[in-house]
Amino acid sequence: MASVDQFLALQQQLQPYKKILAQAADIILDENVSKYPIFIVHQQELHMGVSLIEAGDKFKWSVNASTLEEFVTKELIFMDKAQDFIATYKDPEINLCLFVLSELGAQFIFIPR
Repeated sequence: MASVDQFLALQQQLQPYKKILAQAADIILDENVSKYPIFIVHQQELHMGVSLIEAGDKFKWSVNASTLEEFVTKELIFMDKAQDFIATYKDPEINLCLFVLSELGAQFIFIPR
């Protein structure tokens, strides 16, 4: 599993982009797209969600906006586990839900807006 240091480093790298992520989360919530926005943070080609940030020289990650519903549809979260996910999901008005895909595997993390 990823170390605390790696998560802190990722959180620091995301700092300049938090406003964009928060705005995207607000749109997903306000437009009733989903009550559960999820931001996929990845370094490989990914056909899921809507691309928000492309990896570049300063930031080596790409970020796509997605939702719990898309994760269930694509069976990344199975329907019978959706309620477990909802139970652990943190308030999207306060936190951003990240699904981080890295060489260490895939993991959900929540960071403060």
